Amino acid sequence: MLYLVEHFYSVQGEGKYVGTPSLFFRFGGCNLKCEGFGCTEITPDGREVLGCDTVYAVDRKGFGDLWMEIEELQSLIWIMNGYRLPPHVDVVLTGGEPLIYANEPIFVEFIEHLISQGHRVTFETNATIAPDFVRYPFYREATYALSVKLSNSGEPCERRVKPEVYGAIIANTKESFFKFSVDEPSLGSHMEEEIDAIIASHPFTPVYCMPLGGDKAHIEANCEAVIELCKRRGFIYSDRLHIRIWDQNHGV
Repeated sequence: MLYLVEHFYSVQGEGKYVGTPSLFFRFGGCNLKCEGFGCTEITPDGREVLGCDTVYAVDRKGFGDLWMEIEELQSLIWIMNGYRLPPHVDVVLTGGEPLIYANEPIFVEFIEHLISQGHRVTFETNATIAPDFVRYPFYREATYALSVKLSNSGEPCERRVKPEVYGAIIANTKESFFKFSVDEPSLGSHMEEEIDAIIASHPFTPVYCMPLGGDKAHIEANCEAVIELCKRRGFIYSDRLHIRIWDQNHGV
């Protein structure tokens, strides 16, 4: 079963294509919780849930009643047709973790359709799950924002860092880049060494670093330290444009 949390037409707020008009599909479910990010959301029944800045797309127990079940490809096509879009608009698949659905028939059909229609497709992924590039070669044509989680996520290393997975994605696709969520306190520990260990085997893959936070105040608190890291190391600074402008992460 495929679960869609929300869809919206906006501009890309992070990474290489920041500012690019993009149609977003946020899918429900994730194989990580990332409670260390410290973001909270109130469930419909009034409980507070801890996790990442899109915990409402991760916690099925708390928010699953709000998720839309997608039972056929045409439902996703109807959603696209409901927007006034420029030709070949960028389409971003995010979550949660969209690649938990990499082998689901409807999801596979959707990605194949998007690629065949000339859309640039970007997966915003935690890089712990790789598509089957042999069985579904069209996955090679997509762009992959590899948001490998660091220790500030609260996840154990063996769950969040999968060199064989992001290595396979980099080797099999035409475009991918690393995108790390960095906060000022963690830079005082071993975060830089963590990043170095992840990127060491992929010296030609671009590295973007963005400030951790689910609201404007937290972004502003962390951005200067992240900029200094990028200046020192030659990484690329990525702001979080959508949060800067709208100060929240739902449907923008």
